Amino acid sequence: MAQTRGQFSSKIGFLLAAAGSAVGLGNIWGFPTQAASNGGGAFLLVYLVLAFVLAYPALMAELTIGRYARANVITALESLSEKPGLRRAGWLSGSAAVAVAIFILSFYAIVAGWMLSEFLSPLAAQLGAGATESWLDSAGFARNALVCAIMSGLTIAIIARGVEKGIEAWSTRLMPLLFAILLGLIIYVLTQAGAGRGLAAYLIPTPSQLLDPQLILSALGQAFFSLSLGVGTMLIYGSYLRDTDNLPRMGVSVTLLDTGFAFTAGLLILPAIYVADARGIAVFNDTGGLIAGPDLIFQVLPALFDTMGSAGAWVAIAFFALMSIAALTSAISLLEVPVSVCVERWKISRPRAACLSGGAIFAISLLIIWQFEALFNTVITVTTVYGQPLLGVALCVFAGWVMQRNQLLNELSKGHPEIEKTVFWKIWPFYVRFICPALILLTFVQSLR
Repeated sequence: MAQTRGQFSSKIGFLLAAAGSAVGLGNIWGFPTQAASNGGGAFLLVYLVLAFVLAYPALMAELTIGRYARANVITALESLSEKPGLRRAGWLSGSAAVAVAIFILSFYAIVAGWMLSEFLSPLAAQLGAGATESWLDSAGFARNALVCAIMSGLTIAIIARGVEKGIEAWSTRLMPLLFAILLGLIIYVLTQAGAGRGLAAYLIPTPSQLLDPQLILSALGQAFFSLSLGVGTMLIYGSYLRDTDNLPRMGVSVTLLDTGFAFTAGLLILPAIYVADARGIAVFNDTGGLIAGPDLIFQVLPALFDTMGSAGAWVAIAFFALMSIAALTSAISLLEVPVSVCVERWKISRPRAACLSGGAIFAISLLIIWQFEALFNTVITVTTVYGQPLLGVALCVFAGWVMQRNQLLNELSKGHPEIEKTVFWKIWPFYVRFICPALILLTFVQSLR
């Protein structure tokens, strides 16, 4: 099976694909909003520490299981033990991961469609297509269904081409473009009045906030979820790595890329918030919290763009192009979860598997759009609040308790023959057994309050 499966052709291809999975709307949208609502510089510092204390060890669990098993998430977890009970647990955990990935993508595709419509609307205005602009600015079923269909179709088309020609090829194109747009927007926003206050709030921590339990738990959750952990995406990407790749080093590189993009996104969003505040746009309430909260992108930033005159439309186009690309790179990794199951367990061709899986997920998206008030927030809560943390614990348990110590050592030694002598090997097996599950469960319990 290992010889017939796809494989990343280069380290940079894997890193950009993994970064594309991790660097989505959660990083460019979620992280800066969390930082603005939780102490700015203090949140940033705690987040960066916890990204390596919690997220990196959990990421290594997924990558190690993936390359060891060389299979989709269900088969991979099943194959870790010959005991019937553990094989059933592997099948259940893998199936749950596939289900969670499917439902995350079903609402994620809707949000990605919104980003696309926000990108196309000012573009239509610049082209003089007023009727199209008005239609794109509407929030009706037809508009939402069409833009969701476009983003779903792009995701299906990329996944259908396979690992090297699809995931890797498009990640190496989209990620540099994403970074270039982000950098250009940062340079522009930092030249505006008020940006300095935002930069100071973002980069200078208040020492008294560093030990705030709520801030720590918020940073803990963001560090874990920003790396796409808990749904098997990194496990599958790990299964496409070569035996010569150094897993601990690859894990560090992915974590650095992810946190680096999140940090860079904060350099755009937080100064932009203070620029909006300087221009008289209502941003903060009496207690200093964000008025828009999670809806920041659709409320505060468009209002800011409107105050920029003729340049505002082009800034809006560039910004929502950035958001659309970020959404697409994450959607690619989520669709690969069910597609790999179809290809490897049911022997369906990859193009057909991509169409069937993507089509089924789009049908779920249409149902959510149709019954939006009843389903949208419910699906988000079930998958991200409940599903991801519990699956993250399960994957740590499989790596720390089900895989034998010699299996872990042999797998990690393939790309790093001296691994047994390193600090990583002395700490990580114990850490992934006890510390990671405990910290993830702590975040999970806190999220239920």
